Amino acid sequence: MIMFYCDYNEGAHPSIIKLMNDTNMEQHEGYSEDAYTEQARQLIRKACDNNDVDVHILVGGTQANMTVISAALRTHQGVLSAETGHINCHETGAIEAGGHKVLALPTADGKITADQVRKYCIDHRNDSSFEHIVQPKMVYVSNPTELGTIYTRRELTEIRAACDEFGLFLFLDGARLGYGLASPGNDLDLPFIAEVCDVFYIGGTKQGALFGEAVVIRNEALKEDFRYIIKQNGGMLAKGRLLALQFIGLFTDDLYMELSRHAIAMALKIKEGFEAMDIGFLAENPTNQQFPILPDAVLAKIGEKYGYEYQKRIDETHSAVRFCTSWATKEENVDSLLADVRKMLYHS
Repeated sequence: MIMFYCDYNEGAHPSIIKLMNDTNMEQHEGYSEDAYTEQARQLIRKACDNNDVDVHILVGGTQANMTVISAALRTHQGVLSAETGHINCHETGAIEAGGHKVLALPTADGKITADQVRKYCIDHRNDSSFEHIVQPKMVYVSNPTELGTIYTRRELTEIRAACDEFGLFLFLDGARLGYGLASPGNDLDLPFIAEVCDVFYIGGTKQGALFGEAVVIRNEALKEDFRYIIKQNGGMLAKGRLLALQFIGLFTDDLYMELSRHAIAMALKIKEGFEAMDIGFLAENPTNQQFPILPDAVLAKIGEKYGYEYQKRIDETHSAVRFCTSWATKEENVDSLLADVRKMLYHS
């Protein structure tokens, strides 16, 4: 089976495995209070061009989302998110289980807008029973989104302005951030993201590490007692140096972006190949998640050899699915996929 299920089918980049193996028998303090964690923090601060941000490396994306949202919100407050947002659809109600409601906004492309944020806040304030309704206090965006689309500088700047107007935190989920930064048409970079967001994280799990997400905090109000909240939400690893070593590997010699660019190249090859076969897409995007619409009969045959993720039914005979590339996707597997789909479409 050739898997295009997700971007963490493989383990980790060999240089990261080597780094972990080479330091395996060293003795270090636990809970991310070691020298390697400090080195990783400094590398990330340098990449963000900001020495004042706090950096905490957590074990995974769900823990990162839970911890950041728990740190930012009081018990009567909620977080605005696209209805397709990861915290709304793919975390088993983890945010609600932690005592905070996800306030879902409609979206056609996975993104939300500053106007939606303003309208929600204005409607809340103008409701005569506002104190009986969960108060919006944070905006959650992911880049890329769950539909593979990316935000622009203008869009995030406008959302930042809306957050400032209504006293909201802006939180960017960067589980696939490198894939967004490497995409054609992207105009974001880490220094800009560190400036416009109160808090964001840089994904490792889906981008060449075994596991781990680096949370970057700019807003002073969120820094206090953050380690307590990491621990409370199950995000603190006793052998914290293992997390740090992976980000040292990713942020040395531009490896993070090198791996991201490879995944994008493979995804665009899939996209261009499908377009050449007149195959449409659920969502047009330049990132490592591609959502072609294919005949169900073809999908059944493809599924015998290739792993993909079902997305939604389009009509009686067609469905949208997701093919996801990664830092480790082999070009020969992409070529094989395209050749087999072409054969099924034109010779079935």
